[in-house]
Amino acid sequence: MDTSLISAIVILLLVMDPIGNIPLFISLMRNVRRARRTRVILRECCIAYVVLLVFAFFGRPILGLLGLSGSSLSIAGGVILFLIALRMIFRHPEGIFGDPVEGEPFIVPLAIPAIAGPAAIAAVMLMVSRAPERLMAWCLALTVAMLVTVALLLSAERVSRLAGKQGLLAFERLMGLILTAIAVEMLLRGIQEFVRQL
Repeated sequence: MDTSLISAIVILLLVMDPIGNIPLFISLMRNVRRARRTRVILRECCIAYVVLLVFAFFGRPILGLLGLSGSSLSIAGGVILFLIALRMIFRHPEGIFGDPVEGEPFIVPLAIPAIAGPAAIAAVMLMVSRAPERLMAWCLALTVAMLVTVALLLSAERVSRLAGKQGLLAFERLMGLILTAIAVEMLLRGIQEFVRQL
């Protein structure tokens, strides 16, 4: 695997944040029968994967239809990523995406926005808009990142027991710090592109 593909996988894993989502998944799965938990996690991950694939393939036409440039997407993605990173570092009692729903979760909040959130959508669209000729490579990166996410979420209870609440919190904050640097880089690139267009 080349460096850009590996970095794409790492970025997608950071924005999908499977480790940070473990407490959310555990709390929402408490209301779901143990026999159905695996099926629910797989369903939610499949929905998130399809959503991200749709934006990978049709993101550019959507941008063109809305009259948006790559620089505006880069700046918007950077801002969203930065806000999510801040909420990861300075954890709120209600979590990154607000209050959880009651009953069995369906699409919201697990598939969207926990996995396929605005930052993940922006990251996928940005990768494709920067190098559209490498669409299949970006789809491969997305597939690998999603498989890692599925594996981590299926073993969420075990990971939670091993790392403990404080361990998960510390890891999420570390990921938030890395995500902040990526967000700043996206913002700077977007501003640089915008200045060149003037």
